[in-house]
Amino acid sequence: MQGLMFWMEKHLIPIAAKIGNEKHLVALRDGFIGTMPATMAGSIAVLLNAFLRDFPTTWGFTGFVKTMQPIIDINGYVWLGSLAIVAVIFSVAFGYNLAKVYHVDPLSGGVVALAAFFMGLTQSAVANLTLSEKIPTTMIHLIEEAGGSVTNGDTIVSSAWGFFNFDLHMGGSGLFSAIIFGFISVIIFSKLMLANITIKMPDSVPPAVSKAFAAIIPACVALYTCGLINYGFAKATGLPMIDWITATIQEPLLNLSQGFGAVLLIVFLIHLLWFFGIHGDNVMAPVLSTIWGNAMNQNMNAFQNGQAIPYKWVQGTFQAFIMPGGSGATLMLIVAIFLFSKRSDSKTVAKLGIGPGIFNINEPIMFGMPIVLNPLYMIPMILAPCVMAGVAYFATMNDLVSPVVVSVIWVMPPVINAFLATGGDWRSIVLSLINIVIALIIWTPFVIAANKVKLDDVD
Repeated sequence: MQGLMFWMEKHLIPIAAKIGNEKHLVALRDGFIGTMPATMAGSIAVLLNAFLRDFPTTWGFTGFVKTMQPIIDINGYVWLGSLAIVAVIFSVAFGYNLAKVYHVDPLSGGVVALAAFFMGLTQSAVANLTLSEKIPTTMIHLIEEAGGSVTNGDTIVSSAWGFFNFDLHMGGSGLFSAIIFGFISVIIFSKLMLANITIKMPDSVPPAVSKAFAAIIPACVALYTCGLINYGFAKATGLPMIDWITATIQEPLLNLSQGFGAVLLIVFLIHLLWFFGIHGDNVMAPVLSTIWGNAMNQNMNAFQNGQAIPYKWVQGTFQAFIMPGGSGATLMLIVAIFLFSKRSDSKTVAKLGIGPGIFNINEPIMFGMPIVLNPLYMIPMILAPCVMAGVAYFATMNDLVSPVVVSVIWVMPPVINAFLATGGDWRSIVLSLINIVIALIIWTPFVIAANKVKLDDVD
Protein backbone atom coordinates (compact mmCIF):
# COMPACT_ATOMS: atom_id res chain seq x y z
CA MET A 1 0.00 0.00 0.00
CA GLN A 2 2.78 2.43 0.91
CA GLY A 3 4.55 1.66 -2.37
CA LEU A 4 1.39 2.36 -4.37
CA MET A 5 0.79 5.61 -2.51
CA PHE A 6 4.38 6.71 -3.12
CA TRP A 7 4.10 5.94 -6.84
CA MET A 8 0.86 7.88 -7.18
CA GLU A 9 2.22 10.81 -5.20
CA LYS A 10 5.27 10.93 -7.47
CA HIS A 11 3.66 10.38 -10.87
CA LEU A 12 -0.12 10.87 -10.75
CA ILE A 13 -0.68 13.72 -8.33
CA PRO A 14 1.64 16.26 -10.03
CA ILE A 15 -0.25 15.68 -13.29
CA ALA A 16 -3.61 16.11 -11.59
CA ALA A 17 -2.40 19.28 -9.87
CA LYS A 18 -1.26 20.75 -13.19
CA ILE A 19 -4.60 19.89 -14.80
CA GLY A 20 -6.47 21.48 -11.91
CA ASN A 21 -4.46 24.70 -12.24
CA GLU A 22 -4.33 24.90 -16.06
CA LYS A 23 -5.70 28.36 -16.80
CA HIS A 24 -7.87 27.43 -19.79
CA LEU A 25 -9.55 24.62 -17.85
CA VAL A 26 -9.96 26.91 -14.84
CA ALA A 27 -11.70 29.44 -17.09
CA LEU A 28 -13.92 26.69 -18.52
CA ARG A 29 -14.87 25.50 -15.04
CA ASP A 30 -15.55 29.03 -13.81
CA GLY A 31 -17.57 29.74 -16.95
CA PHE A 32 -19.97 26.94 -16.09
CA ILE A 33 -20.09 28.07 -12.47
CA GLY A 34 -20.89 31.57 -13.69
CA THR A 35 -24.11 30.35 -15.31
CA MET A 36 -25.47 29.07 -11.98
CA PRO A 37 -27.62 32.09 -11.03
CA ALA A 38 -29.60 31.68 -14.25
CA THR A 39 -29.58 27.89 -14.44
CA MET A 40 -30.71 27.49 -10.84
CA ALA A 41 -33.59 29.91 -11.45
CA GLY A 42 -34.52 27.91 -14.54
CA SER A 43 -34.28 24.66 -12.57
CA ILE A 44 -36.65 26.03 -9.93
CA ALA A 45 -39.08 27.00 -12.69
CA VAL A 46 -38.93 23.50 -14.21
CA LEU A 47 -39.37 21.89 -10.79
CA LEU A 48 -42.36 24.07 -9.90
CA ASN A 49 -44.06 23.32 -13.20
CA ALA A 50 -43.58 19.62 -12.58
CA PHE A 51 -45.69 19.91 -9.42
CA LEU A 52 -48.10 22.57 -10.70
CA ARG A 53 -48.68 21.27 -14.24
CA ASP A 54 -47.19 17.90 -15.15
CA PHE A 55 -48.14 15.70 -12.18
CA PRO A 56 -51.62 17.22 -11.64
CA THR A 57 -52.38 16.80 -15.36
CA THR A 58 -51.34 13.14 -15.16
CA TRP A 59 -53.53 12.64 -12.11
CA GLY A 60 -56.52 14.36 -13.72
CA PHE A 61 -56.51 17.53 -11.57
CA THR A 62 -57.16 19.83 -14.53
CA GLY A 63 -58.97 22.39 -12.35
CA PHE A 64 -55.90 22.83 -10.18
CA VAL A 65 -53.71 23.27 -13.28
CA LYS A 66 -56.06 25.93 -14.63
CA THR A 67 -55.93 27.81 -11.32
CA MET A 68 -52.14 27.67 -11.28
CA GLN A 69 -51.82 28.74 -14.94
CA PRO A 70 -50.51 32.27 -14.17
CA ILE A 71 -47.67 30.82 -12.07
CA ILE A 72 -47.01 28.18 -14.73
CA ASP A 73 -46.74 30.91 -17.37
CA ILE A 74 -44.34 32.94 -15.20
CA ASN A 75 -42.20 29.84 -14.77
CA GLY A 76 -42.18 29.53 -18.56
CA TYR A 77 -40.77 33.06 -18.86
CA VAL A 78 -38.06 32.24 -16.32
CA TRP A 79 -37.16 29.05 -18.18
CA LEU A 80 -37.01 30.94 -21.50
CA GLY A 81 -34.53 33.43 -20.06
CA SER A 82 -32.30 30.81 -18.45
CA LEU A 83 -32.16 27.16 -19.49
CA ALA A 84 -33.55 27.77 -22.98
CA ILE A 85 -30.58 30.06 -23.75
CA VAL A 86 -27.94 28.52 -21.49
CA ALA A 87 -25.37 28.43 -24.34
CA VAL A 88 -25.77 32.20 -24.77
CA ILE A 89 -25.34 32.81 -21.03
CA PHE A 90 -22.35 30.48 -20.92
CA SER A 91 -20.67 32.33 -23.81
CA VAL A 92 -20.58 35.53 -21.79
CA ALA A 93 -19.44 33.83 -18.56
CA PHE A 94 -16.77 31.78 -20.35
CA GLY A 95 -15.42 34.73 -22.35
CA TYR A 96 -15.28 36.83 -19.18
CA ASN A 97 -13.34 34.18 -17.23
CA LEU A 98 -11.01 33.30 -20.11
CA ALA A 99 -10.06 36.96 -20.61
CA LYS A 100 -9.60 37.22 -16.86
CA VAL A 101 -6.97 34.47 -16.72
CA TYR A 102 -5.10 36.26 -19.52
CA HIS A 103 -5.27 39.47 -17.44
CA VAL A 104 -7.08 41.50 -20.09
CA ASP A 105 -10.42 43.29 -19.86
CA PRO A 106 -12.93 40.56 -18.83
CA LEU A 107 -16.03 42.41 -19.98
CA SER A 108 -14.63 42.78 -23.50
CA GLY A 109 -13.78 39.08 -23.45
CA GLY A 110 -17.38 38.21 -22.61
CA VAL A 111 -18.69 40.44 -25.40
CA VAL A 112 -16.28 38.95 -27.95
CA ALA A 113 -17.18 35.36 -27.00
CA LEU A 114 -20.91 36.13 -27.23
CA ALA A 115 -20.53 37.73 -30.66
CA ALA A 116 -18.40 34.82 -31.90
CA PHE A 117 -21.06 32.35 -30.78
CA PHE A 118 -23.97 34.21 -32.35
CA MET A 119 -22.32 34.57 -35.76
CA GLY A 120 -22.31 30.78 -36.11
CA LEU A 121 -26.05 30.36 -35.52
CA THR A 122 -28.37 29.56 -38.38
CA GLN A 123 -30.49 32.58 -39.26
CA SER A 124 -33.58 31.13 -40.93
CA ALA A 125 -36.43 28.85 -39.94
CA VAL A 126 -38.57 26.46 -41.97
CA ALA A 127 -42.32 26.37 -41.32
CA ASN A 128 -44.76 23.66 -42.45
CA LEU A 129 -48.45 24.51 -42.84
CA THR A 130 -50.71 21.53 -43.48
CA LEU A 131 -54.12 22.35 -45.00
CA SER A 132 -57.34 20.37 -44.74
CA GLU A 133 -57.65 20.04 -48.52
CA LYS A 134 -55.36 19.52 -51.51
CA ILE A 135 -53.92 22.70 -53.00
CA PRO A 136 -54.97 23.50 -56.59
CA THR A 137 -52.21 23.36 -59.21
CA THR A 138 -52.49 27.07 -59.98
CA MET A 139 -51.96 27.91 -56.32
CA ILE A 140 -48.91 25.64 -56.15
CA HIS A 141 -47.26 27.64 -58.92
CA LEU A 142 -47.93 30.89 -57.04
CA ILE A 143 -46.45 29.44 -53.84
CA GLU A 144 -43.33 28.24 -55.66
CA GLU A 145 -42.87 31.61 -57.35
CA ALA A 146 -42.98 33.22 -53.91
CA GLY A 147 -40.11 30.98 -52.77
CA GLY A 148 -42.06 28.25 -50.98
CA SER A 149 -42.81 24.66 -51.90
CA VAL A 150 -45.64 22.15 -51.54
CA THR A 151 -45.31 18.57 -50.33
CA ASN A 152 -47.96 15.84 -50.43
CA GLY A 153 -50.25 18.27 -52.21
CA ASP A 154 -51.53 19.80 -48.96
CA THR A 155 -48.50 21.06 -47.01
CA ILE A 156 -46.91 24.45 -47.65
CA VAL A 157 -43.19 24.63 -46.76
CA SER A 158 -41.58 28.05 -46.48
CA SER A 159 -38.53 29.57 -44.85
CA ALA A 160 -37.89 33.02 -43.43
CA TRP A 161 -34.77 34.86 -42.38
CA GLY A 162 -34.28 36.27 -38.89
CA PHE A 163 -35.13 33.27 -36.69
CA PHE A 164 -32.76 31.52 -34.28
CA ASN A 165 -33.29 27.87 -33.41
CA PHE A 166 -33.72 27.80 -29.62
CA ASP A 167 -33.94 24.03 -29.24
CA LEU A 168 -31.09 23.13 -31.57
CA HIS A 169 -28.53 25.87 -30.91
CA MET A 170 -29.19 28.16 -27.96
CA GLY A 171 -29.84 25.62 -25.22
CA GLY A 172 -27.54 22.89 -23.95
CA SER A 173 -27.00 21.53 -27.44
CA GLY A 174 -25.09 24.70 -28.38
CA LEU A 175 -22.57 24.51 -25.53
CA PHE A 176 -19.80 22.77 -27.48
CA SER A 177 -19.95 25.42 -30.19
CA ALA A 178 -19.87 28.12 -27.51
CA ILE A 179 -16.78 26.50 -25.97
CA ILE A 180 -14.89 26.15 -29.27
CA PHE A 181 -15.58 29.64 -30.58
CA GLY A 182 -15.12 31.10 -27.11
CA PHE A 183 -11.62 29.67 -27.02
CA ILE A 184 -10.77 30.81 -30.55
CA SER A 185 -12.11 34.34 -30.26
CA VAL A 186 -10.99 35.22 -26.73
CA ILE A 187 -7.50 33.74 -27.08
CA ILE A 188 -6.92 35.78 -30.27
CA PHE A 189 -8.38 38.84 -28.56
CA SER A 190 -6.21 38.36 -25.46
CA LYS A 191 -2.99 37.73 -27.38
CA LEU A 192 -3.43 40.91 -29.41
CA MET A 193 -4.27 42.90 -26.29
CA LEU A 194 -1.15 41.63 -24.55
CA ALA A 195 0.90 42.48 -27.65
CA ASN A 196 -0.43 46.08 -27.39
CA ILE A 197 -1.92 45.96 -30.88
CA THR A 198 -4.53 48.44 -29.76
CA ILE A 199 -5.81 51.97 -30.23
CA LYS A 200 -4.19 54.11 -27.54
CA MET A 201 -6.15 57.07 -26.21
CA PRO A 202 -4.79 60.09 -24.32
CA ASP A 203 -4.64 59.90 -20.53
CA SER A 204 -7.39 62.51 -20.30
CA VAL A 205 -9.92 60.08 -21.79
CA PRO A 206 -12.09 58.30 -19.16
CA PRO A 207 -10.88 54.72 -18.41
CA ALA A 208 -14.11 53.10 -19.66
CA VAL A 209 -13.77 54.83 -23.04
CA SER A 210 -10.06 54.03 -23.22
CA LYS A 211 -10.70 50.34 -22.58
CA ALA A 212 -13.41 50.21 -25.22
CA PHE A 213 -11.17 51.78 -27.88
CA ALA A 214 -8.24 49.55 -26.90
CA ALA A 215 -10.36 46.47 -27.54
CA ILE A 216 -11.52 47.48 -31.03
CA ILE A 217 -8.62 46.09 -33.10
CA PRO A 218 -8.21 42.81 -31.14
CA ALA A 219 -12.00 42.25 -31.18
CA CYS A 220 -12.26 42.92 -34.92
CA VAL A 221 -9.44 40.48 -35.70
CA ALA A 222 -10.92 37.82 -33.41
CA LEU A 223 -14.44 38.14 -34.79
CA TYR A 224 -13.38 38.29 -38.43
CA THR A 225 -11.33 35.13 -37.85
CA CYS A 226 -14.42 33.37 -36.50
CA GLY A 227 -16.50 34.74 -39.36
CA LEU A 228 -13.96 33.44 -41.88
CA ILE A 229 -14.02 30.00 -40.24
CA ASN A 230 -17.83 29.84 -40.38
CA TYR A 231 -17.96 31.11 -43.97
CA GLY A 232 -15.25 28.77 -45.24
CA PHE A 233 -16.72 25.75 -43.52
CA ALA A 234 -20.24 26.45 -44.81
CA LYS A 235 -18.97 26.92 -48.38
CA ALA A 236 -16.84 23.77 -48.27
CA THR A 237 -19.41 21.46 -46.69
CA GLY A 238 -22.79 23.12 -47.21
CA LEU A 239 -23.41 22.66 -43.49
CA PRO A 240 -23.38 25.24 -40.65
CA MET A 241 -20.37 24.59 -38.45
CA ILE A 242 -22.48 24.57 -35.29
CA ASP A 243 -24.51 21.64 -36.67
CA TRP A 244 -21.31 19.81 -37.63
CA ILE A 245 -19.87 20.30 -34.14
CA THR A 246 -23.07 18.94 -32.62
CA ALA A 247 -23.16 15.88 -34.90
CA THR A 248 -19.46 14.92 -34.91
CA ILE A 249 -18.14 16.05 -31.52
CA GLN A 250 -20.94 16.67 -29.06
CA GLU A 251 -23.30 13.77 -29.72
CA PRO A 252 -20.57 11.06 -29.75
CA LEU A 253 -19.18 12.36 -26.45
CA LEU A 254 -22.65 12.47 -24.90
CA ASN A 255 -23.35 8.94 -26.09
CA LEU A 256 -20.02 7.83 -24.63
CA SER A 257 -20.96 9.43 -21.32
CA GLN A 258 -23.92 7.05 -21.02
CA GLY A 259 -21.63 4.02 -20.81
CA PHE A 260 -20.88 2.50 -17.42
CA GLY A 261 -17.13 2.60 -18.05
CA ALA A 262 -17.18 6.39 -18.43
CA VAL A 263 -19.34 6.84 -15.32
CA LEU A 264 -17.16 4.52 -13.22
CA LEU A 265 -13.92 6.14 -14.43
CA ILE A 266 -14.98 9.67 -13.50
CA VAL A 267 -16.22 8.52 -10.07
CA PHE A 268 -12.94 6.68 -9.44
CA LEU A 269 -10.79 9.66 -10.47
CA ILE A 270 -12.76 12.15 -8.37
CA HIS A 271 -12.29 10.10 -5.21
CA LEU A 272 -8.71 9.09 -5.91
CA LEU A 273 -7.78 12.76 -6.19
CA TRP A 274 -9.70 13.57 -3.01
CA PHE A 275 -7.70 10.93 -1.14
CA PHE A 276 -4.52 12.86 -1.94
CA GLY A 277 -6.04 16.13 -0.79
CA ILE A 278 -6.87 17.46 -4.28
CA HIS A 279 -10.45 18.65 -4.81
CA GLY A 280 -11.49 15.95 -7.27
CA ASP A 281 -14.77 17.63 -8.14
CA ASN A 282 -12.98 20.83 -9.16
CA VAL A 283 -10.30 19.03 -11.19
CA MET A 284 -12.93 17.01 -13.05
CA ALA A 285 -15.38 19.92 -13.30
CA PRO A 286 -14.49 20.79 -16.93
CA VAL A 287 -15.29 17.22 -17.99
CA LEU A 288 -18.36 16.90 -15.77
CA SER A 289 -19.85 20.22 -16.86
CA THR A 290 -18.96 19.98 -20.55
CA ILE A 291 -20.30 16.47 -21.10
CA TRP A 292 -22.67 15.40 -18.32
CA GLY A 293 -23.67 19.00 -17.57
CA ASN A 294 -24.63 19.42 -21.22
CA ALA A 295 -26.78 16.29 -21.01
CA MET A 296 -28.33 17.74 -17.84
CA ASN A 297 -29.37 20.94 -19.61
CA GLN A 298 -30.92 19.00 -22.48
CA ASN A 299 -32.87 16.83 -20.02
CA MET A 300 -34.23 19.89 -18.20
CA ASN A 301 -35.33 21.54 -21.43
CA ALA A 302 -36.99 18.35 -22.66
CA PHE A 303 -38.77 17.95 -19.31
CA GLN A 304 -40.04 21.54 -19.41
CA ASN A 305 -41.40 21.05 -22.94
CA GLY A 306 -42.98 17.67 -22.22
CA GLN A 307 -40.63 15.86 -24.62
CA ALA A 308 -38.88 12.50 -24.29
CA ILE A 309 -35.91 12.70 -21.91
CA PRO A 310 -32.77 12.23 -24.07
CA TYR A 311 -30.20 11.10 -21.44
CA LYS A 312 -30.48 8.79 -18.46
CA TRP A 313 -27.18 9.68 -16.76
CA VAL A 314 -26.37 13.37 -16.27
CA GLN A 315 -24.33 15.57 -13.96
CA GLY A 316 -27.04 15.73 -11.32
CA THR A 317 -27.17 11.93 -11.09
CA PHE A 318 -23.75 11.86 -9.40
CA GLN A 319 -24.92 14.18 -6.64
CA ALA A 320 -28.37 12.61 -6.28
CA PHE A 321 -27.34 8.99 -5.78
CA ILE A 322 -23.57 8.67 -5.24
CA MET A 323 -22.42 11.40 -2.86
CA PRO A 324 -24.60 11.60 0.28
CA GLY A 325 -22.71 13.97 2.54
CA GLY A 326 -20.23 14.83 -0.19
CA SER A 327 -17.55 12.93 -2.06
CA GLY A 328 -16.91 9.48 -0.60
CA ALA A 329 -20.42 9.24 0.87
CA THR A 330 -18.83 10.50 4.08
CA LEU A 331 -22.18 11.09 5.78
CA MET A 332 -22.33 7.32 6.21
CA LEU A 333 -18.82 7.34 7.68
CA ILE A 334 -20.12 9.72 10.33
CA VAL A 335 -23.07 7.42 11.04
CA ALA A 336 -20.75 4.41 11.26
CA ILE A 337 -18.53 6.28 13.73
CA PHE A 338 -21.51 7.09 15.95
CA LEU A 339 -22.61 3.45 15.87
CA PHE A 340 -19.35 1.52 16.05
CA SER A 341 -16.36 3.72 16.86
CA LYS A 342 -14.69 3.57 20.26
CA ARG A 343 -12.27 6.36 19.47
CA SER A 344 -12.91 9.66 21.20
CA ASP A 345 -11.01 11.61 18.53
CA SER A 346 -13.14 10.16 15.73
CA LYS A 347 -16.37 10.83 17.62
CA THR A 348 -15.34 14.42 18.25
CA VAL A 349 -14.66 15.05 14.56
CA ALA A 350 -17.90 13.25 13.63
CA LYS A 351 -19.89 15.51 15.96
CA LEU A 352 -18.35 18.55 14.30
CA GLY A 353 -18.93 17.13 10.83
CA ILE A 354 -22.51 15.88 11.09
CA GLY A 355 -24.12 19.32 10.61
CA PRO A 356 -22.18 20.27 7.47
CA GLY A 357 -22.34 16.66 6.26
CA ILE A 358 -26.14 16.71 6.09
CA PHE A 359 -25.74 19.53 3.57
CA ASN A 360 -22.98 17.71 1.62
CA ILE A 361 -20.11 19.76 3.05
CA ASN A 362 -17.48 17.25 4.07
CA GLU A 363 -14.20 19.18 4.35
CA PRO A 364 -14.31 18.87 8.20
CA ILE A 365 -14.36 15.09 7.82
CA MET A 366 -11.92 14.95 4.89
CA PHE A 367 -9.22 16.92 6.67
CA GLY A 368 -10.26 16.52 10.30
CA MET A 369 -10.58 12.75 10.55
CA PRO A 370 -8.48 12.73 8.36
CA ILE A 371 -9.46 10.76 5.27
CA VAL A 372 -6.88 12.51 3.12
CA LEU A 373 -3.71 10.36 2.97
CA ASN A 374 -5.16 7.93 5.50
CA PRO A 375 -4.36 4.44 4.10
CA LEU A 376 -6.97 2.81 6.34
CA TYR A 377 -9.79 4.82 4.75
CA MET A 378 -8.50 4.80 1.16
CA ILE A 379 -10.43 1.66 0.19
CA PRO A 380 -13.92 2.67 1.44
CA MET A 381 -13.39 6.24 0.23
CA ILE A 382 -13.06 4.95 -3.34
CA LEU A 383 -15.02 1.68 -3.15
CA ALA A 384 -18.28 3.01 -1.69
CA PRO A 385 -18.96 5.59 -4.45
CA CYS A 386 -17.98 3.10 -7.18
CA VAL A 387 -20.39 0.46 -5.86
CA MET A 388 -23.13 3.07 -5.45
CA ALA A 389 -22.51 4.23 -9.01
CA GLY A 390 -23.01 0.66 -10.22
CA VAL A 391 -26.31 0.30 -8.38
CA ALA A 392 -27.59 3.71 -9.53
CA TYR A 393 -26.48 3.03 -13.11
CA PHE A 394 -28.32 -0.31 -13.20
CA ALA A 395 -31.48 1.31 -11.79
CA THR A 396 -31.54 4.30 -14.14
CA MET A 397 -30.60 2.42 -17.29
CA ASN A 398 -33.29 -0.19 -16.65
CA ASP A 399 -35.96 2.45 -15.95
CA LEU A 400 -36.32 1.42 -12.32
CA VAL A 401 -36.02 5.11 -11.46
CA SER A 402 -36.63 8.19 -13.56
CA PRO A 403 -33.63 10.09 -14.97
CA VAL A 404 -32.54 13.30 -13.31
CA VAL A 405 -34.35 16.20 -15.00
CA VAL A 406 -33.94 19.07 -12.52
CA SER A 407 -30.72 20.72 -11.33
CA VAL A 408 -30.88 20.84 -7.54
CA ILE A 409 -28.51 22.99 -5.50
CA TRP A 410 -25.67 20.81 -4.22
CA VAL A 411 -26.27 21.57 -0.53
CA MET A 412 -29.71 19.92 -0.65
CA PRO A 413 -29.67 16.99 1.83
CA PRO A 414 -29.54 13.41 0.49
CA VAL A 415 -32.82 11.67 -0.42
CA ILE A 416 -34.59 15.03 -0.76
CA ASN A 417 -32.02 15.89 -3.44
CA ALA A 418 -32.81 12.74 -5.43
CA PHE A 419 -36.59 13.18 -5.10
CA LEU A 420 -36.50 16.74 -6.42
CA ALA A 421 -33.87 16.01 -9.08
CA THR A 422 -36.00 13.27 -10.66
CA GLY A 423 -39.03 15.54 -10.77
CA GLY A 424 -40.72 13.88 -7.81
CA ASP A 425 -40.20 10.18 -8.56
CA TRP A 426 -40.83 8.28 -5.29
CA ARG A 427 -38.59 5.45 -6.53
CA SER A 428 -35.61 7.78 -6.23
CA ILE A 429 -36.13 7.75 -2.46
CA VAL A 430 -35.84 3.95 -2.45
CA LEU A 431 -32.68 4.02 -4.57
CA SER A 432 -31.13 6.72 -2.35
CA LEU A 433 -31.84 4.70 0.79
CA ILE A 434 -30.41 1.53 -0.77
CA ASN A 435 -27.20 3.35 -1.70
CA ILE A 436 -26.99 4.91 1.76
CA VAL A 437 -27.19 1.45 3.34
CA ILE A 438 -24.53 0.16 0.92
CA ALA A 439 -22.20 3.01 1.87
CA LEU A 440 -22.78 2.35 5.57
CA ILE A 441 -22.00 -1.36 5.11
CA ILE A 442 -18.77 -0.56 3.26
CA TRP A 443 -17.58 2.06 5.75
CA THR A 444 -18.43 0.08 8.93
CA PRO A 445 -15.63 -2.59 8.85
CA PHE A 446 -13.00 0.11 8.43
CA VAL A 447 -14.41 2.16 11.31
CA ILE A 448 -14.27 -0.97 13.49
CA ALA A 449 -10.72 -1.64 12.30
CA ALA A 450 -9.76 1.92 13.25
CA ASN A 451 -10.61 1.07 16.87
CA LYS A 452 -7.50 -1.12 16.91
CA VAL A 453 -5.19 1.43 15.34
CA LYS A 454 -3.14 3.73 17.51
CA LEU A 455 -3.79 7.43 17.16
CA ASP A 456 -0.32 8.12 15.79
CA ASP A 457 -0.77 5.41 13.12
CA VAL A 458 -4.01 6.91 11.84
CA ASP A 459 -2.68 10.47 11.80
